[in-house]
Amino acid sequence: MQDAAPSRAADYAKRVADALWKTLALLVPVFVLATSITFLLGVTSGLSPAHLQLGESATPAQVARIEHEWGLDRPLLVQYFDWFGALLSGDLGRSWYNGHRVSDLLASRAVVSLSVAGLALAIGVVFGFALGVLAARYPRSWLDRGITAFTTVISVMPAFVVGIALVTVFSVTLKWLPSAGYVPIAEGVDQWLKHLILPALALSLDTTSDIARQLRVGLISAYRENYVVGALLRGLSDRRVFFVHVLRNGVGPALTILGMKFPNLLGGAIVTEAVFGLAGYGKFANESALRGDVPAVQGVLVVSIVLVVSFNVLVNLLLNRITPRAQRGA
Repeated sequence: MQDAAPSRAADYAKRVADALWKTLALLVPVFVLATSITFLLGVTSGLSPAHLQLGESATPAQVARIEHEWGLDRPLLVQYFDWFGALLSGDLGRSWYNGHRVSDLLASRAVVSLSVAGLALAIGVVFGFALGVLAARYPRSWLDRGITAFTTVISVMPAFVVGIALVTVFSVTLKWLPSAGYVPIAEGVDQWLKHLILPALALSLDTTSDIARQLRVGLISAYRENYVVGALLRGLSDRRVFFVHVLRNGVGPALTILGMKFPNLLGGAIVTEAVFGLAGYGKFANESALRGDVPAVQGVLVVSIVLVVSFNVLVNLLLNRITPRAQRGA
């Protein structure tokens, strides 16, 4: 008996390690491929720092001089391996527009975007799980039908339309919340939340809808399994059966959808930033693309790739930890 606990701990650690290696074996090639495509997009764009700095009046000699300064006259593979090596060390290059490090330019912008996307994700998870559980606990009831109708409606509402409506109601009419701007969390959690709650709500509706619907389907399917019926027949309480058996086996689809929704939240932040006047990296990417600042755009894409890959690793580890089927698969 004394050896049982260490044995279980070692077995669990082995399962987690196996799941982590399998996840990385899939996502590392995805990262390499995505960053390679990002680099090639910059190369094939035909843009040059000379035209950004000197305008259309740049002479061929000036273009050649500036491109030599930026190392753009070297062989393509040499450029790629230098760029990728610097990328692995955290160096995203320098902006063609002002010469500043892209990582420094993105740091403050990323905080804004991640604050909005993170809060939107939290709202989507909390309300999505609550609605999904309620619908699954009372299937085919008026409550289930109402939740299904509600999640269907909010799933087709564009974030920018919801954002404008929220500003009209809560900022212009009721004057409860600010309509634009961002306050760092260091200046007070209450002010930080007041400035983020409206854009996060506008961005969270699609996540709330998808999680609620996926969780409802997963839980209802788990309720129909033989082991659940057997547990109820043996006299186990409905609450115990739900939390110990049904929820753990039915939550998988809802957790999986999180990995798919996170990129949408990052992309949707661009629209909400425009509506709510937030200087996030969505706005930075748009401005950089309009200028033709290739390193800055590449930096935004690389940061997005890293965030999405990292989040999917966490989701896969969470799936392996919570769901028995994933543990058996590992």
